[in-house]
Amino acid sequence: MDLALDGLSVVTDGTSLVRDLSLKAESGQVVGLVGPNGSGKSTALRCVYRALRPNSGSVLIGDADLDTLTMRASSRAVAALTQEGSVELDFTVEEVVALGRAPHLRGNQRLGARERDLCQEAMRQLGIHHLARRGVLTLSGGERQRVLLARAFVQETQILVLDEPTNHLDVRHQVELLSFLRGRGLTVLVVLHDLNLASAACDRLGVLSQGRLLASGTPWDVLTAELVSQVFGVEATVVPHPLTGDPQLLYSLAPFTNSSGRHTTS
Repeated sequence: MDLALDGLSVVTDGTSLVRDLSLKAESGQVVGLVGPNGSGKSTALRCVYRALRPNSGSVLIGDADLDTLTMRASSRAVAALTQEGSVELDFTVEEVVALGRAPHLRGNQRLGARERDLCQEAMRQLGIHHLARRGVLTLSGGERQRVLLARAFVQETQILVLDEPTNHLDVRHQVELLSFLRGRGLTVLVVLHDLNLASAACDRLGVLSQGRLLASGTPWDVLTAELVSQVFGVEATVVPHPLTGDPQLLYSLAPFTNSSGRHTTS
């Protein structure tokens, strides 16, 4: 299912957080949003999972305007992992994962055999099956992140919206997760800070700065030394990955300059 942001703008307290943003993720594509802190990435995602209503523009799910869908219908179309995602009560891991089935159930309807199998498979794929009976408050940050990802996957939506899904994950689990996303055939809109991970995981990238889309296209189209310098203020050399051919950035470390203009090494 296609996902499109069409002229999206968000203004809060007189400040424009997102400005006329148009971006499309075609069915089955992984599209990444990258940009410096405060560039509007998470704000744009909040509009997609309906935590925020844009001041203008629209979010299109297939041919439907998101605003025309009921909350249940949109929850069956879009699953989200947010930066604010947390579990305050000490549910077990399997209980939290099972919450992903809520949009498909009525009232206190119990999980059927298929739902239980789905939850077990999601926990197995994300390497948390052995934690099923553990309370989530006893887990590490990375373990909790994988629990919340499993909850999103069992929602069985065609669109996934992920805000920094690699937060708290070690390198192995970062690579496994992003490989997992590429292999599921879902439409994914994901915010990533690591440009090399974004290059490896995403079919297309959108670069935001001060709420505006500065560039979009394939990683090779977007991740140029000139754009990285302009947007992120760092110097980088772009080289092909020796195995995949994806663009990878090699950063040049310069002496830190403090507010007085003096160079320092610590």
